[in-house]
Amino acid sequence: MLEQTQDVLTAAPAPSPVDPVETRTGRSGRVHGGRYKWGVLGIGIVAQAAFSAAFQGVPTSGSILQAAYHLSVGQLGVVLAAITCGIFITDVFWGILSDRIGERKVLITGLAGTTVTLGLVTAFLVPTADATPSYLALAVVLFLSGAMGGCVNGASGRAVMGWFPVNKRGFAISLRVAAVPAGGAIGAAVLPPLALAGGFRLVFGFLTAFALLATIAVILWLDEPPLAKTKASAGQAATTTESPLRRWDIWRFSITAFLLDLPQFTVLTFGSVFLLTVEHLDIGAIALLLVLVQVGGGVSRVWGGRWTDKHGGRYRRSIVKVYSWLIAAAFVGVACYAAAPVWVIAALVVIAGVLACGWHGVHYAEIATMAGAERSGTALGLENTMVFGGAFVTPLLISGLLSFTTWPVVMVVVGAAPAVVSALMIPRENPVPA
Repeated sequence: MLEQTQDVLTAAPAPSPVDPVETRTGRSGRVHGGRYKWGVLGIGIVAQAAFSAAFQGVPTSGSILQAAYHLSVGQLGVVLAAITCGIFITDVFWGILSDRIGERKVLITGLAGTTVTLGLVTAFLVPTADATPSYLALAVVLFLSGAMGGCVNGASGRAVMGWFPVNKRGFAISLRVAAVPAGGAIGAAVLPPLALAGGFRLVFGFLTAFALLATIAVILWLDEPPLAKTKASAGQAATTTESPLRRWDIWRFSITAFLLDLPQFTVLTFGSVFLLTVEHLDIGAIALLLVLVQVGGGVSRVWGGRWTDKHGGRYRRSIVKVYSWLIAAAFVGVACYAAAPVWVIAALVVIAGVLACGWHGVHYAEIATMAGAERSGTALGLENTMVFGGAFVTPLLISGLLSFTTWPVVMVVVGAAPAVVSALMIPRENPVPA
């Protein structure tokens, strides 16, 4: 079985006099001590958080964005879907490219592109007293930002897989994936106040600076793990591991990520609109609630990864299935908002959001383990293609449903139904420990 394939990337070299505990030589030829893997994880977290602050943070200012750019509900859906559409289209290609040329080149190229595109929005596509930019122009540039920034999903995850031993990968990947809600929490906490205080030039300026910081961190400090050497040819390493794109078990598991992302982005993209227009909460309270969603989701991701590592990775799929059923129940509760006090519905939105954000760490660790470290970039690229496919579809689906139906129907169709289908699709646990 592929899960039993020996992962040569994790084979530690003999201890050296430089570091009696652990040293490994990166692809650059530099020797790194045992603590360096945590530095790689830190770089991955910064890169992921910087990008997440953009694609998750901007929707938290959705109601302010709609007013500032004079958008209809449909136009708002297009703008909010644009950045995730770019990620959806390019993510699997970034993953494949990471496996072929390495994470460092991919991350530098993609993050630099994200910095440039966000800088263009800051300079030319923010509303002023005299003019309001075209929403289509804004959507196009945000699409390009997403297309470039999607590199962080597979590439930074592959770097973590390469530097960490098998028995710590679940925890490490969960920490890296927790940077997604962490970045979203930063966006939710910072972007709405910036938008209210100084407009969207401050919002996109902040995001540009954050992306630039991540780019510099990769350039200065990221080294790649040593290549697997199963077969050498012309000085290049090759692998006999089957491509994840040819395996139905990996496709099936990744499809559940698409389904579970519909509930997540229901909260993240239109949660602020729902709480403002239906529950009539103020912007400050809504921002706080969305920060709680992101923080809770991040904690849940890390807990799941650590717990499954302690149990040999045996229960990752079972945990994802439990999350699916709980997400469905929470969204059914939100759909009954007319029969409950505002504070109950607000709490249910937070619970639904935390659950819908919390499954990622375990899910990512499982699919990367299924593929093996040598092919983890491709597997994580496929996973993120599904995830951001859900993120792209969700705002368009919600805006379409709202044009002829009501919020209770939206909450059931976009929240509960995909979670139920996901629970039914998840394969049984692998009898061999991951």
